[in-house]
Amino acid sequence: MEVWLVRHGVTAHNQNGIWQGQRDVPLAPEGRAQARRLAERLARLDLTWTSLHTSDLSRAFETARIVGARLGLEPRRDRRLREVCVGELAGLTRPEVQARFADYVTRSQQDPWHTRFPGGETLAELYDRVWAFLRELADGRHLVVSHGGAIRAAVLGVLEARNAVPWRIRLENTSITRLHFPEGVTGGGFVHAVGDAAHLEAGWDLDG
Repeated sequence: MEVWLVRHGVTAHNQNGIWQGQRDVPLAPEGRAQARRLAERLARLDLTWTSLHTSDLSRAFETARIVGARLGLEPRRDRRLREVCVGELAGLTRPEVQARFADYVTRSQQDPWHTRFPGGETLAELYDRVWAFLRELADGRHLVVSHGGAIRAAVLGVLEARNAVPWRIRLENTSITRLHFPEGVTGGGFVHAVGDAAHLEAGWDLDG
């Protein structure tokens, strides 16, 4: 089984360094352009897809809808693919978080997986729901549009590195992360690519 995990297109919050979490922030115009470039790249691969799944948050769903229209796939929404709930940090910039929640910042640096976002989730809870979703996938090649935190949780699970700091994995908007499970999710897996955003690079021509 193959799982191609895609981060949603860029939003105004992304562009301005604002924490989103589960805030339902739509794509920015640039995010829609990124999704179209991604869709064209995937179409040129001429692959057969078993399914297209997406977070139900609008930035992911709109990305999936643009891609699905090009590939002839209907997106299936699943709340388990949402970004981690950051609670009271949603809507704040990083400097604001550091100023208002200094104690949380210190604790999260010591134990990033089990320190709860103020009024939100832990990364361990994010991991559990993402992997519950992955374990339900049938054999085939699946395209999954989600969020940076959720994709990092999937990668670190394959690497058996749940205690690693997830934010050290760089994921551009609409980047592709590929996981391969030769014997299904319960049989272990391999990471084939992380954060591949070649379609966003200068010189990548939509017109071929």
